[in-house]
Amino acid sequence: MSSRSDLPARRRAAIAGLGMTDMGKVYGRSAQQFAAEAVRRAVADAGLRLGDVDGLLVSAGLAGGVDLSLQNDLGLEDLRLLSQMQSFGSTAGAMVQHATMAVEAGMADTVVCVFADAPLREGTSTGAAYAADRYSPKGWGGMVASSGFIGPNSFYALAARRHMQAYGTTSKQLGEIAVAQRKWAAMNPLARFREPVDIADHQESRLVAEPFHLLDCCLVSNGGIAVVVTRGDRAASLAQPPVSVLGWAQAHPGGSLRRDDDLGLVSGAARAGPQALRMAGVSLADIDIAELYDCYTFTVLLTLEDYGFCAKGEGGEFVSTPGVLGPGGSLPVNTGGGQLSSYYMWGMTPLSEAIIQARGQAGARQVPDHELVLVSGNGGIFSHHSTLVLSA
Repeated sequence: MSSRSDLPARRRAAIAGLGMTDMGKVYGRSAQQFAAEAVRRAVADAGLRLGDVDGLLVSAGLAGGVDLSLQNDLGLEDLRLLSQMQSFGSTAGAMVQHATMAVEAGMADTVVCVFADAPLREGTSTGAAYAADRYSPKGWGGMVASSGFIGPNSFYALAARRHMQAYGTTSKQLGEIAVAQRKWAAMNPLARFREPVDIADHQESRLVAEPFHLLDCCLVSNGGIAVVVTRGDRAASLAQPPVSVLGWAQAHPGGSLRRDDDLGLVSGAARAGPQALRMAGVSLADIDIAELYDCYTFTVLLTLEDYGFCAKGEGGEFVSTPGVLGPGGSLPVNTGGGQLSSYYMWGMTPLSEAIIQARGQAGARQVPDHELVLVSGNGGIFSHHSTLVLSA
C-alpha cells in the first residue's frame, strides 16, 4: 500500500471505457460473441482503437465459452497480458484489481476486462438455466445433494435462514431491499423489470427456496460487459470522464458447510471492505454510493453488515429504515436496480452501475453526490469476495 501511495497521480490506474451489449432475453449469439461486442464497445467508448489494447482479461459465466481465443476473434496481436479468470461473482472486481496492478507496474498500458454469458435459450424457461443437472455433485457434494441441497438457491437460503435464527431477521426486511432496488430500476432504461412492487407483492410472490420468495432472487441474462483500465494521465485525455481505482481487496474464506462454519453470519466482505477502504485512504462515512452484489436480497443485507454500515445482526432494521436505500436515501444502494431488477452480469452488474454513477451519466437516477463509490462482488456461496473503491 505504501508503495502505491508514492505513485504520482498520473501513474495510478483509472477506468476509461465501458461497453455493454444488449442484455436479458437476447438470443442467437454465443457468450464469446457477446464478449467480443462488449470489448469493441468499451474501447470505442474510451475513444481508443482495438490496436491500443495490450492486455485482455476474460471471464465466462454459467454457459462458459469465453476463453483466451477471444484475442484471435478480436484480431489482437502482441498482447503483454492475457489471462482467463474465474472466482464467480467476485471475478469482475478481481479483474479490475489485476488490470490496475498491471498498469501501475508498467506491465501493460491498456487492459480490457470482459465478462459474458448466454445461459438462456429461446423456448426454455429461465429457471432451466440453473437446473440441478448442471451441477452434477460428486463426493462430499453428492452427500449434501442427497439431502436436497442442489444449486445456489438452496445454499443461499440456508445462509439466510441461519441469519434469521441468530438475529431475528425477517422475510419482510429482505423484501425492503427488493422494493428499494425496484424503485431505482424504474428510472433505468436498461432495467428488465421496471414496474413498481411493494412488500405485499414481495410476500405474495411464490417461494423459490424458503425463506426466499421470487422477488428475493436475481434474474438471469444473456449479454456481456467490458471495461477499459489504463493510466490516469492517459484516461484524462480520452473520451469519457475517468473513474479512478483508489482501493481494492479480496477475501476467500472457503470452508463452506463444514463444522463450526459461519455461513450466513459473516462473509469475506468483513475483511475485504476495510482493507479496500484503508488502501483508498477513506472511511465508510465518506462513501456516497454502494453498488453491492445482489444475487439474493440477503447478500445485500449481509454485505451491508460486514462492511460496517450497520452493526452485526442489525441489517434487517437498517434496510427497513425509511429514507436509507432507495432514491433520495442517505445510502443509495444498487442505483440501477441491480441483479434483482435490472440485468444479471455477475460482478459486472454493480461495477457497470458504479462507473455510470461516478461519471455522472445515470440520467434520472443520478445520485447528486457521487465522488466515492463502493463496489462489491460475491461468489461461490460467500466463498469469494472482492471490493473496489472508485472515485469520480
